[in-house]
Amino acid sequence: MAGVPESAVLPGAEPFDLRGAGTADAGAGPGAAVGDGGTGVLLVHGFTGSPHSMRPWGEHLAAAGLRVSCPRLPGHGTRWQDMARTTWHDWFGAADEAFGELSRTCERVFVMGLSMGGTLTLRLAEVHGARVAGAVTVNASLGTDRRIAALAPLLWRVMPTFPGVAGDIRAPGVREVGYTRVPTRAFASLRELWAVTRADLGRIVCPVVAYRSVVDHVVEPTSGRLLLEGITSAPVEERLLHDSYHVATLDNDKETIFKGSVDFVTTQPEAAAR
Repeated sequence: MAGVPESAVLPGAEPFDLRGAGTADAGAGPGAAVGDGGTGVLLVHGFTGSPHSMRPWGEHLAAAGLRVSCPRLPGHGTRWQDMARTTWHDWFGAADEAFGELSRTCERVFVMGLSMGGTLTLRLAEVHGARVAGAVTVNASLGTDRRIAALAPLLWRVMPTFPGVAGDIRAPGVREVGYTRVPTRAFASLRELWAVTRADLGRIVCPVVAYRSVVDHVVEPTSGRLLLEGITSAPVEERLLHDSYHVATLDNDKETIFKGSVDFVTTQPEAAAR
């Protein structure tokens, strides 16, 4: 979508870059601050979502002394019409650029993502190999059991959107900043990302922790099975979440994810560094 301006960013959907005890550089995007070594974490939000769903996680990681970057993926956090002009190559490109920025300023970089952000996390681990020190996914999507999804490449011209998937949260009163409609054309591209990522799961060599909600109204258990079966060259551990729905980073089990990811980073040997 080069050369096409996006709409105004929704309040709360802004990208963020955190250092030290959770202090943000106001208005900074990924890579805006200059690091001085240490460990960095790239957070990647989900399909039709925004950095809003990652902010509490990022603040927890930063409070533990980690450098944290969370970009706003192209077409997200504004209007669904903007997203309809993007593809998975745009989303991966933004995540890859942010990973590169962190890699230039941090000695080690971990990647963590929610939903499609988990898919992009796995793709980054496939592409960059040992340069990724470790990966954490939360309800990563790798496919769907819904048969109608296969028709998305044909349907988008006559059905440009369908009802949104944002906001699947068990905790009462918690809201996610995301779209109420899903652009069908973008969903068709997401299916392409699933296929590419599934095919290369065996290339992942960094340790992986995969959180999965037992009850998830967006991503079926099939994705969790595909992840565990596909990663064959690296240690992978599935951790079940019993009190959260899909957007678990804002739900009842969020502290379990936050603490677990910090423990994961701090227990990985320095040999995992690039």
